[in-house]
Amino acid sequence: MLAASAVDLHADDPLAGLRVGDHPEPVAAEDWVVVDVRATSVNHHDLWTLRGVGITAARLPMILGCDASGVDPEGREVIVHGVISECWVGDETLDPSRTLLSERHQGTFAEKVAVPRRNLVPKPVELTWAEAACLPTAWLTAYRMLFTRSGAQPGQTVLIQGAGGGVSTALIMLARQAGFRVWVTSRDEAKRARAVEIGAHEAFESGARLPERVDVVMETVGRATWAHSLRALKPGGRIVVSGATSGRDPSADLARVFFLQLSVVGSTMGTRPELQQLVAMCAATGLRPLIDRELPLADTREALAELAGGEVFGKIVLTV
Repeated sequence: MLAASAVDLHADDPLAGLRVGDHPEPVAAEDWVVVDVRATSVNHHDLWTLRGVGITAARLPMILGCDASGVDPEGREVIVHGVISECWVGDETLDPSRTLLSERHQGTFAEKVAVPRRNLVPKPVELTWAEAACLPTAWLTAYRMLFTRSGAQPGQTVLIQGAGGGVSTALIMLARQAGFRVWVTSRDEAKRARAVEIGAHEAFESGARLPERVDVVMETVGRATWAHSLRALKPGGRIVVSGATSGRDPSADLARVFFLQLSVVGSTMGTRPELQQLVAMCAATGLRPLIDRELPLADTREALAELAGGEVFGKIVLTV
């Protein structure tokens, strides 16, 4: 079958370790099934894998990809939940041994993928294959950040650092749908304009002084925006962190944190029930993931190069 795999790890040139070509078909273990993939979306996780983050050379070759939509062995249209937890009871994101597809188990950039049967969520007919494939990673991450971890209430102001990526565009659209006042930052004027088009009430240049302090900051950028995130919060405010694409070691500014009684909350992916809730929300409201472009699986290299270049607004989807 056709698949896109990491066959070597290169921290400075991730695409050097990418191979798109023939790969053995998966065999399902007990309580696992093989899904015929129809669409899968590209995430920064795929680039981190190619750089050697979260994986060792001993696990190569590893098919990339951690979310997908497709058809199960019974012919049902499904969405794949990418968090793999073997024996954990409860919130699987808290399992110390949890993994994502493409870390220990082969991923979704392929014509077929083996997954635990319990990881399948029914795909509503209202969602296209491409739309459904965007939900299990970026959109699920945003959903958990906003509705499970932020503690924010409708009507409050949410600042989203960085416009354009899959998580940030999902946060803009979900927060606007749920009744928050949505502010966003970006260095790019065109991205700020697009952010307003998809639901942000106001968009500001990165690091700009805001009209007033906010209740919650959604942080996925890291070092480049961290100081601004802290300054932007009201006393008692909260930062929800799910990524650090620009660096993971900024100054903590602990004096500001304790003096203003700020909260810093981590958030990682989401649970299968949260994915079900997100899917139901999209089906009921008409909210749909923003797709930058769709490319065939054979063009995975082009898709990853576009993501690495930072010019994407929304999600890139690979179709099978």
